[in-house]
Order: sequence, then C-alpha cells, then structure tokens
Amino acid sequence: MEHILLSLMQITLGLSVAFVWVFRFHNVVTEFKQFGLSDLTRNMVGASKIALATLLIAGIWYSSLVQISAVIMGLFMIGAQYFHFKIKNPFIKRLPSLILLILSAIIALGSQSF
Repeated sequence: MEHILLSLMQITLGLSVAFVWVFRFHNVVTEFKQFGLSDLTRNMVGASKIALATLLIAGIWYSSLVQISAVIMGLFMIGAQYFHFKIKNPFIKRLPSLILLILSAIIALGSQSF
C-alpha cells in the first residue's frame, strides 16, 4: 500500500511540475521577472524541473531514480519559497510550491525503504 501511495505522489508531483512548465509557462515568465531572475536562469530551472519530473515518474519502475530526484526537486521548491518570501507574495501564491515541497519530502523519505 505504501508503494502505491508513493507512486501516486510521484505521478502527482511529476505531472504538476510538467504542467506548470509546459502549459502555464506564461505564469512562470511573469514570476521569474518579479523575482529578478534572468531568462537563462528560468530556462535552466525549467529544463531541470522537467527532467526531474520525468525521472520521478520513471522512478515508478526504476526505484533508484526516485530519492535523488525528489531531494533535488525539494531543493528547487525551497528556492521557490525563498523567492516568494523575498518579494512578499501572499500565502496563496506560495501554497503550490509549498505543497510540492511537502510531496518531495514525503517521496524522498518514503523511497528510503525501497
């Protein structure tokens, strides 16, 4: 049962990140401008997050991919939290990356047992 829940979390995290960076890219562009970050930084973060999202989903079949992908994704979400706090965004704007941070932590910790 635990394995199924972790797999569902991996799918949720992976698809959520991919959805934002592919279909809601205009929001990402706006946020990175607010954060004062360059287009190159935005593109590198986006490529990294999409790659990590792919690895998390592939981790359903190849468990060795999961823990490091979840940890790195969590670090990106900590960075997102930092920048949201830096520009004093309201909690509702910070909530998505906070939820994804929590999912990343649960996945990283839960994958230790497999």
